[in-house]
This record gives sequence, C-alpha cells and structure tokens, in this order.
Amino acid sequence: MESNVPLQAHGERVERPPQNRQKKMAIASGVGIVMLGTVSTVLAVTLSNKQFSAVFLDSCKKLKGGYDCQKLWRAFEQAYVGRDPCQVPMEAYDPFIAEAHFKPACNRMLFWSKTKDVVHDFTNKRDCFVTLEDTLLGSVVDGLTWCGKEGSKAACGDVTAMLNGSIETPYSPHSIFASIEAPRLSSKHVKKLKVVLVTQPHSVTNCETASLKDLQKQLDRGIVYNCQEVPEAKVQECASNPHIACGACW
Repeated sequence: MESNVPLQAHGERVERPPQNRQKKMAIASGVGIVMLGTVSTVLAVTLSNKQFSAVFLDSCKKLKGGYDCQKLWRAFEQAYVGRDPCQVPMEAYDPFIAEAHFKPACNRMLFWSKTKDVVHDFTNKRDCFVTLEDTLLGSVVDGLTWCGKEGSKAACGDVTAMLNGSIETPYSPHSIFASIEAPRLSSKHVKKLKVVLVTQPHSVTNCETASLKDLQKQLDRGIVYNCQEVPEAKVQECASNPHIACGACW
C-alpha cells in the first residue's frame, strides 16, 4: 500500500443490488460467530450455487487452520437447501459452526469504514486485531449483499473502529458499519468502542465532527465511547514494527 494514496481512495464494503435471475443464498454471519460462537446476521449472496461454491472453497483454502473445505461446504450448503434464503433458522447453521471451530476473540475486534487498505495492511502484519474478513465466513462474504439481520450480539469486550479522517462524513449512514454493525453493538457484551480516526496531513475532519457525534448518540447506552485522531503514517509504522506494543499504536 502506498502511503501517498488518499484514504478516500481506499476500499469500502459495497452493497450490490439483487438480480432476479440469480439465486440468493443466506449466510449466517456477523462478528457474533467469531466473537460469541453464535450466528447473528443473515447475508444474501447474489451468486449461483455453483459460483458461490467456488468462491467459498477458494476462500477457505487460503485461510490458515487446516480446514477440510469440502466438508465445511457440505455442512454450510445443507443449512439453506430447500429453504427461503432469507428465512433460514439460525440453528440450521449449527453443524457448520461446530465443524468450523470458531473461537472467541474478545477485545480484538476491529471494525472499519473506508479504510480497508490501511486496516488489512495492519492486520496482515500484526496480530493485534481481527476483522470480519480475517475469518472463514468473513472472507467468503466480503463485499457481498446483506439480506437482513437477526439478533444483536455482534462483539464483546473492547472493540475498535478505524474510520477515515480524509472525508467529511467518516461515520456515513450508508456504510455497513453505520447501518448494520454499530447499531447492533450491545452493552450486554461490549464495554467500550474506540474510534481510531485515521488522518492525513490535510484531513478535513476530526473527532469533533458531527457524524462522529451521531455515532456516539446512537450507541447502546452503557457502551463507553472515545475517539483518537491517528496519522496514517503512525498506523503504518506500527504495522511494520513488531517491537511496538499493540496498545501503543494509538
């Protein structure tokens, strides 16, 4: 990743419109699978079954952990066969979840919005945080369409959100983080949300921006909120230097 590329050029998860000729499949996903071992979100994938099978298997093979990808796919596929894809009961995914051996990662969850390159450069080099895309389910649904959502147990402990300080609205109501992830953070499981606002030398916003005030207001009561402006250069330095403790990165 080149440091001179403005953050606004970095990726964002995009919701794709459904296509009538394509079969939708539901995926029990969300951070709750990783954090709590429960399924809290349903995703719709606008791909044919054959196409999605290929995406699933390819993503699975790229992950560490020695997964039996064919066995995982069979367990996953059986959850939605013969069902309305957006009405699949959560317990239908229990065999898949058991087979995938999901482990909690409390206090390490990192959400993001329009900072994809910065975030994944960091998590690829350091083992400080985990993003949804770093998990089996997250890797296969990255960028695909949300079908709906059920439940609210999406994370646990202290969570972090890395947002873009180079745009006027870092907490955009149209983003996945603002429309789905942040509203589902529950004070029963989440103690604190820390926003890391990644800045450039001439960033147009700061922690006092109106959109971040909206985030603070919309959080479930009981979740402690704070925000810190961190230069992108510092994030990159921390990512590249394993001698810097995770807690000292920001």
